[in-house]
Amino acid sequence: MGRKAQPESSDSSLSPPPDEQTLAVQEEANVVVKTAVNGKKRKAETTVKSRKRARKVTVNEEEANVEEDEASGAEETPKRKKAAPRKPVKKVKVDEETTENEVKVEEGENGVTDVKVKKKRTRKQKPEDIPPLEQRTVGHKLRVGAHVSIAGGVHNSITNLLHIGANAFALFLKNQRTWKYTDLDPEHATMFIDGCKKHGIEVGDCCLPHGSYLVNLAHPEAERKEQAYKSFYDDLTRCHKLGIKLYNFHPGNAGACTREEGIKNIAENINKAHKDPETGEVMPVLETMATLGNTIGGNFQDLADIISHVEDKDRIGVCLDTCHVFAAGYDLRTPETFAEVMQQFDKIIGLKYLKALHVNDSKAPFKSYRDLHARIGTGYLGLRAFYNLVNDERLHGLPMVLETPIDVEGPDGKKVEDKSIWAREIKTLEKLVGMDVESEEFRDLEKKLFEEGTGERERVGEQVERKKKKDAGEKVPRKKKAKKQKVESEDEREQGEDGEEE
Repeated sequence: MGRKAQPESSDSSLSPPPDEQTLAVQEEANVVVKTAVNGKKRKAETTVKSRKRARKVTVNEEEANVEEDEASGAEETPKRKKAAPRKPVKKVKVDEETTENEVKVEEGENGVTDVKVKKKRTRKQKPEDIPPLEQRTVGHKLRVGAHVSIAGGVHNSITNLLHIGANAFALFLKNQRTWKYTDLDPEHATMFIDGCKKHGIEVGDCCLPHGSYLVNLAHPEAERKEQAYKSFYDDLTRCHKLGIKLYNFHPGNAGACTREEGIKNIAENINKAHKDPETGEVMPVLETMATLGNTIGGNFQDLADIISHVEDKDRIGVCLDTCHVFAAGYDLRTPETFAEVMQQFDKIIGLKYLKALHVNDSKAPFKSYRDLHARIGTGYLGLRAFYNLVNDERLHGLPMVLETPIDVEGPDGKKVEDKSIWAREIKTLEKLVGMDVESEEFRDLEKKLFEEGTGERERVGEQVERKKKKDAGEKVPRKKKAKKQKVESEDEREQGEDGEEE
């Protein structure tokens, strides 16, 4: 219906009011646009509401329908001219990489509604497409690498080792922080094996998985013993499925039994696993430890005693951790002391059992019994110790795995991993082979790395000295309280890594 004419204004400058026949009808339009994206389909719906009539326009990529309905009680209006055929809406393919869609609705001529969809894409760079920090030195005398992540699947360890230019690697086969775990994904296992073949990675010789820190094969209690063995056995079967021949683990702790009983329990579990065909030919590798007390493996004799109880001597080995043995009292810093340590190892254990090395410097002083890894050349071992190591031809070809800290402070003050540290350390160790220790190149590098680690060495060294004095009953002056900075062992640091298979 038409509106009533308004009363005349007293202002003579205003035009006379229009009559009912010429009064324009005021319309209020409310446009609602809804967009739904599902696979390849996109649908936009526009609704126009009016006091006199309502028009509903629905447009999708397959058809466009225009429907007009007279509003209830509305007066008849002249029929619209037939709308010209509209152009079909262009189909828009939507994929997982589309993150935002912009929909624009325009009223065209003759009442035709045009819907335009503009998509914005953001693409994530795949890990395998990221350029490596360093290229692998294929055919080098050394097999040097690092402990890499398997986040997203065990096959991703291949991408991660290539990224740092490694020729050896360690990994967790499952989440090392819990007793609960899922089975190895067969598809991931196939991708791991295919990745090794593609890149010429001899996984049987250069891969050294690390066992869970929860496992204690020395424990005498039946329930705890079975729980530990189950996880240990599961890791060995995973190695077998992946074509991995070596499996490194911490021997155990004799806190609930005597050392002799603990050593026998460890050997008993190894013998049990050897007899199960599901473990294939995988070789358990005992790691040297840094501490004494109830910890088994803090001296060479412990490992020799375990091996003496193992029935299949061809399927047992030892991994020498440079930080651990240094902290436990085996000095590797000079050519003479290094030769002496290797001689002791051969005499007590046997060099034929040395199957791998963990290559780490030490933040803690010699014979401190503290497991605190430092970057190569920055700790108390120093660069010369690693020169001695990599130039011992008896060790060439063995997997040498870095477990050095790579956390740095990011722009926001939070700790982030800088994997370029591992990439540089791998190249440093490779360059040390055959280098002249009296050369300017070696001396400059040694000095640079030594200065880089000065702060940490002094801080940890002071802590160790204070503890020694306290243990000896001496009075130690109290230090001024400062913001606490937790000093983590390397084991604690690794427990924070993502070891999830999926």
